[in-house]
Amino acid sequence: MGKKDKEIRDITDLPGIGPNSAQKLIENGYTSIEAIAVATPHELSQVTGIPLPTAQKIIQAAREALEIRFKTAKELKMERMNVRKITTGSKALDELLGGGIETRTITEFFGEFGSGKTQVCHQLSVNVQLPEDQGGLEAKAVYIDTEGTFRWERIEQMAKGVGLDPDTVMENIYWIRAINSHHQMAIVDQLFDMLKRENIKLVVVDSVTSHFRAEFPGRENLAMRQQLLNRHLHQLGRLAEIYNVAVVITNQVMARPNVFYGDPTTAVGGHVMYHAPGVRIQLKKSRGNKRIARVVDAPHLPEGEAVFAVTEWGIRDAE
Repeated sequence: MGKKDKEIRDITDLPGIGPNSAQKLIENGYTSIEAIAVATPHELSQVTGIPLPTAQKIIQAAREALEIRFKTAKELKMERMNVRKITTGSKALDELLGGGIETRTITEFFGEFGSGKTQVCHQLSVNVQLPEDQGGLEAKAVYIDTEGTFRWERIEQMAKGVGLDPDTVMENIYWIRAINSHHQMAIVDQLFDMLKRENIKLVVVDSVTSHFRAEFPGRENLAMRQQLLNRHLHQLGRLAEIYNVAVVITNQVMARPNVFYGDPTTAVGGHVMYHAPGVRIQLKKSRGNKRIARVVDAPHLPEGEAVFAVTEWGIRDAE
């Protein structure tokens, strides 16, 4: 098994894939072993014309090469020890998150307009580049912008705020505008290949639901929307897991007219969003530049709140 695994370096090494099949797979976005490992046999069979049993064998070989298999709880513990954390810039917010934004996890920030979601994403894109002893990972970031909210001017300010060279920081952030939901998903497909070559440890999607909402309005399109959104979130989850990167997504809130007690707003995306992210944080405006963050759902974190500030230089502790 050892020798066989070592030989599988790219998709052409997988059993059952000839030059023609490899070409078809690459044309359809299956450019890496990772992308094949997480595909379904039906998908693979359809795009390449490979018989279903062969497609199953190819996927199985890809999964074995990546060690996607049963693991003991001890092995799992050892893997979790590899989880790394990125500082948000606020000690209070870091503490709420159990030490910062985790790799191998999807962290969702949701809240109304102006609650600080995009500010946090900008700050993390800068902070991931900090040395490890300052709460960074000395790595690059990818910023998938669906609403045109990315501002290089803000990155420049935040870089100065943490003592990094603004030009170097901006060179280490790969920005892309997602035009629609299918493009958004295709970008993440590309990342499976890109993350193999680049030292990227943060992937931001700001915001994750806006295209899905705009393109599938009304109840009659709800099933299709949720299905696609579910696939997209699984795609992001696999990316986080396979490459040990932090995935941060933002989400808007909508009003729930039937709620009389408590908070009448809820995150967009319905039950699909409740089940996918590893950590869900609600952001709310407070007085002046202060914001309140609340843990809504995280299996390993206690529920709680933290107050932080959005300053000229970025995310900081509230005075």
